Amino acid sequence: MTSAPEMTSAQPQATIKEWKEIVAPFQVPSVPRSVWQIVNTFVPYILTWYAMYRSLSVSYWLTLAFALLAGLLVVRTFIIFHDCGHGSFFKSKRASSILGFICGMISFTPYSHWRWQHSIHHATSGDLDRRGDGDIWTMTVKEYQEAKPGRKLFYKIVRNPFVLLILGPLLLFLVYQRFPSSRAKGKDRTSVMWMNLALLLMVVGMSWIFGFKNYVIMQLPVTMFAGMAGIWMFYVQHQYEDTYWEHRDEWDYTSAALGGSSYYKLPKILQWFTGNIGFHHVHHLSARIPNYFLEDCHNSHPMFHSIKPLTFWASLKSINLRLWDESDRRLISWKEYKQRYGQKASTASFAKVAKEKDLDLPLPDEAGTSMS
Repeated sequence: MTSAPEMTSAQPQATIKEWKEIVAPFQVPSVPRSVWQIVNTFVPYILTWYAMYRSLSVSYWLTLAFALLAGLLVVRTFIIFHDCGHGSFFKSKRASSILGFICGMISFTPYSHWRWQHSIHHATSGDLDRRGDGDIWTMTVKEYQEAKPGRKLFYKIVRNPFVLLILGPLLLFLVYQRFPSSRAKGKDRTSVMWMNLALLLMVVGMSWIFGFKNYVIMQLPVTMFAGMAGIWMFYVQHQYEDTYWEHRDEWDYTSAALGGSSYYKLPKILQWFTGNIGFHHVHHLSARIPNYFLEDCHNSHPMFHSIKPLTFWASLKSINLRLWDESDRRLISWKEYKQRYGQKASTASFAKVAKEKDLDLPLPDEAGTSMS
């Protein structure tokens, strides 16, 4: 199964006071590095769009190749957007908001609304009693067993890899993000309206430059490739076999950060495109660390060295994980669920029906013996 971040017994977990002292030197943003990251992300992105447009007259397959590159640059743009939301990219809140809004246009995500939802995610990640904001829908085995058939079917659909990674990106960024949460208030709610207006103006402007049809056949694959990569990154950051989930009374912030957020060790080129967010255990420990200091922070102290990395190839197995098994404290696949609970569930259901009808019938696991 998928390897996971795990604190070794040889390296005890640091106290809050201790880890705050460890991460403090890395929480101050560097203006030169932030500016350079804007340049080395936005300039290639603009040039890639020009290359996409020129390639339309050559081959759409070539256009799709450039769209893949543009999509990866959107992921890097989203990391800048993400850092602005945490206030870690610039000291200036105004500068962060302006840049965050621009990055939000590129990624089709309303800045203030997303920042509000994402702050909830950081405050509740790994808490079984506070799921539902900014996380991947995860049911426990018990919840799934007690769910009605329609809800079980819907859960299976949502957790299906095709829905999660193919349909999901387009629905999330083109449709879902256009509507505010019913719990959003004030500027967090109105930010969705302002982003929708900005996106409308952007679509009109880009259509005027490239032509509406050309713009659509370039923008859709860019959004899909970026969304696929982005959702996969977010998925694998918390959805691996030995991740961390606890009920609120037992939930601990430090344990959730170091035990429930993966150290996703990617090839250097993918690490660049994803803005070091693979060091997610460090990010969840302190969201005030800019993305370009995450690796430095990880390398700075033995506390982080004791966390096992999740490699790219090993991470692919996590797509099969579906339910949180509270008895084993790990995520399990449908296959494991059927092996461990399928017979129990069918036996319990059979017994219930027999009891209701006042029948003296052998249970399913006894039937074979009685008939032999």
